[in-house]
Amino acid sequence: MSGIVPQLSIVIPCRNDAVALRATLDGVSRLQRAQATEVIVAAAGDEARTRDAASGRARLVWPRGSTRAELLNAGAALARAPVLLFLHAESHLPSDAVALIERALRDPAVLSGAFEHSFSERNWRLRIVSAINRLRYRATRNYYGDQGQFVRTVVFRAIGGFPTVKMMEDLELSQCLKRLGRTALIRAPVQTSGRRFLQRGPWRTLVQCGLLLTVRACGLDVDKYAEFWRGPDVEAEEPPPVGSFDTDAPD
Repeated sequence: MSGIVPQLSIVIPCRNDAVALRATLDGVSRLQRAQATEVIVAAAGDEARTRDAASGRARLVWPRGSTRAELLNAGAALARAPVLLFLHAESHLPSDAVALIERALRDPAVLSGAFEHSFSERNWRLRIVSAINRLRYRATRNYYGDQGQFVRTVVFRAIGGFPTVKMMEDLELSQCLKRLGRTALIRAPVQTSGRRFLQRGPWRTLVQCGLLLTVRACGLDVDKYAEFWRGPDVEAEEPPPVGSFDTDAPD
């Protein structure tokens, strides 16, 4: 791995989703100024296909746990850049994302931020869901992981990273960062797959999201719904050594 310190560390969590990971890494490789980035994939589950998808394009780490928070924290621990970008393995950045983040962080008061959200699929129901979501995050400045959250690395490490919860770790992080300093919303959208909404039904999934937020707002435990929302924790029959990582990444 090159000794040149990158300007942006892109951390991608992946649980048994090598197909989506491959497409996301294809997009990252086409970014303007991609050479200024490093890519770290924190993975759980299907080892062979994940390694094949990431080969030569990302540093691959296999943490002990498989919740998204555990994966993201493990990936961020290896990051060398002054800025972290957390990107889902089903999301695609605008081509000038590196420059847009740099521009947003020129103001030292801005500690973190995210991109606008848009679904990849052309579906009128998803457009309505995205419009509702846009009204929410513009009003509250509470950002989700499918918007491509970014944060200054020193700030992320000072607060201890993502909280060790099974779901809504992105919302927890966003609210914590909002209390610490200014946030930036980049108006160029991250394109994220709407497959979960389409598989479960857009209106049903939107209502479920609202109910989960209501449960959380009432101070009740939402972690018990994590398996329903994201599926069971991944347990490989013969997992890689705890905390192991690959160094097969581009120079």
